[in-house]
Amino acid sequence: MSIDLSQFKQTFIEESLEGLDIMESSLLNLDVGEADPEVINTIFRAAHSIKGGSGTFGFNDIASFTHVLETLLDQMRAGERDVTTPAIEALLASVDCLRDMINALQDEGSYDEERVASVQKELEKMLDNEASNSQTTESAATIAPPEDELPTATGWLIKFSPHPDMLRTGNDPVLMFRELEGLGSLEVKADIEALPGFEDHLAEDAYLSWEIKLTTDATEDQVQEIFSWVDDECDLEITAIRPDIEPAAVVETAAQVVEEVKETAPQKEPPVAKKPAAKRSAKSTEATSIRVGTDKVDALINLVGELVITQSMLSQLGEEFDMSKLEKLRNGLAQLERNTREMQENVLRIRMLPISFSFNRFPRLVHDLTQKMGKKVSLKMSGEQTELDKTVMEKIGDPLVHLVRNALDHGIESPEDRIAAGKDPVGTLQLNAYHKGGNIIIEISDDGAGINKQRVLEKAVQSGIINSPSDITEDAQIFDLIFAPGFSTADVVSDVSGRGVGMDVVKKNIKALGGGIEIASREGVGSTFSIRLPLTLAILDGQLVRVGEEVYIIPLISIVESLQITKQAVNRLAGRAEVYRLRDDYISIIRLYNLFGSKPDSTDLEKGLLVVVEGDGQKVGLFVDDLLGQQQVVIKSLESNFKQVEGVSGATILGDGTVALIMDIGGLIDLSNSAQKKFSDGAVA
Repeated sequence: MSIDLSQFKQTFIEESLEGLDIMESSLLNLDVGEADPEVINTIFRAAHSIKGGSGTFGFNDIASFTHVLETLLDQMRAGERDVTTPAIEALLASVDCLRDMINALQDEGSYDEERVASVQKELEKMLDNEASNSQTTESAATIAPPEDELPTATGWLIKFSPHPDMLRTGNDPVLMFRELEGLGSLEVKADIEALPGFEDHLAEDAYLSWEIKLTTDATEDQVQEIFSWVDDECDLEITAIRPDIEPAAVVETAAQVVEEVKETAPQKEPPVAKKPAAKRSAKSTEATSIRVGTDKVDALINLVGELVITQSMLSQLGEEFDMSKLEKLRNGLAQLERNTREMQENVLRIRMLPISFSFNRFPRLVHDLTQKMGKKVSLKMSGEQTELDKTVMEKIGDPLVHLVRNALDHGIESPEDRIAAGKDPVGTLQLNAYHKGGNIIIEISDDGAGINKQRVLEKAVQSGIINSPSDITEDAQIFDLIFAPGFSTADVVSDVSGRGVGMDVVKKNIKALGGGIEIASREGVGSTFSIRLPLTLAILDGQLVRVGEEVYIIPLISIVESLQITKQAVNRLAGRAEVYRLRDDYISIIRLYNLFGSKPDSTDLEKGLLVVVEGDGQKVGLFVDDLLGQQQVVIKSLESNFKQVEGVSGATILGDGTVALIMDIGGLIDLSNSAQKKFSDGAVA
């Protein structure tokens, strides 16, 4: 039986990336000077795991880089090196390098070798700098030992006895022999005395032990390092070979011992660990797995059992069915419906992840940007355990980053300006997430200068977005100008913001997810950007409406109310646009049959219904023939299966097999406004 280590590669990558996240967050929590030993130990353990795993899989470039990093951390935890700001910055840079290397490994691509080499050189320089240490540690000396301290031994005699279950953890002696062979000349002798008879042989147990002679000028630490990943799964002795001492005879080479392993256990073939392809570009891939709690798996298993019972009951009814069993059939179908709904909800729960997966990137981002901008900011996060669909979370990441960068650059003032304004020199940036109805709300708040409405209006006029500041008076409309393409209030273009590209893209991306964004701000007090997103993109609670023979679906969350139309409340503007007086407000009427070319039952407004919906901060009324009912629908992408249609966010297949279009309320409003504008322009012409 062969052990294919490639099956563990993705697990190694995922665990390594998690370890890097732990390292980064812990480094950001390190106090300069007297650091918490437990925090340093946490960072060290994460680095050690990455180094050991990469060595086992043969990813030598990662192992070599992490070795230098680990040595520096080892000095810190031993109290031989102070925790300084330059050291923390260098360690953060090394985390970035490792993340790039591991991502390149996952994508089978390349990474910036010059950057990695530069950071490694900086780490080695810190290790060799005696001024930063009370004494030069032995581990530092092994990386760049002076000529007069080279080991006098000509090699090492290694006795390696794996514990029986070592192979079960994915470790293989052959890989270690290959690493040793990279240090010098290797001779290996296998001890097969513990090998049992064929009938007692277990393919996944280790029975062989090894006596190895390594001729090399490598240090004992370098040899020990190769076995560090299995130091608790084997018995290991390393003895220096001196010129005047001859070790016991070792008669076989590494190549011969591999052949002997094949002969004694032909079903065990040595795995091959491949290095990532160098200088090969590849399209970035998303993570291929999700960590799921056992409670969610157990719930699914229980539901599968319920479905099996229900299916068995319905099968039995079908074989011997008569009208006297009609009530049992109805009960069985109702039970099947309940089980299916519960199964659907539990499967969706599997895709739900805490939003901390997105929030965790921001401590580092805030740390780096505030240093670059000379600002002091305290980042506070709440609601990190609020769950969101994995797909939504992946797509909201970039908009969140841009909003945080915008808050740091435009929102929070410099320490000097804050002191002059009577504020704490340290600004506060808060990220908050919570559920509200069928949505998740994400808030990005700062206690900065707030939005200068007059300045926004002036810039909008300069950019040609509006004609005059008097055109807009409502705060919400003024703030909405920020999302106009090309709008920016920055006087100086920087690499953080100021090019007028970004906020319009933020709104566009959020709308593409079926969400919206709102701004609340007070000058001198601060601003809050509130993002509203659906919990999942896979399932939608919808209201089915009929227009003639066509059925459309309106997202339930967009519906304000439905009502019968009275002609007295309908008015016409500019000869064609229709508005409906709803209490103290006027809302535009959109006739769906005009937009989509359907044939309605009647064009008389009093013979249909008005569904009042809200999108992008506007209310409109959709004129339909009838309301059919509410149901959950599975969303299918219209763009990938057909083409993009304005005003339509997707499609679904109904129970009778027909296709129904799902309305995009914001898109419908834009589509209606565009149609009205064309009519008005034509009328003027």
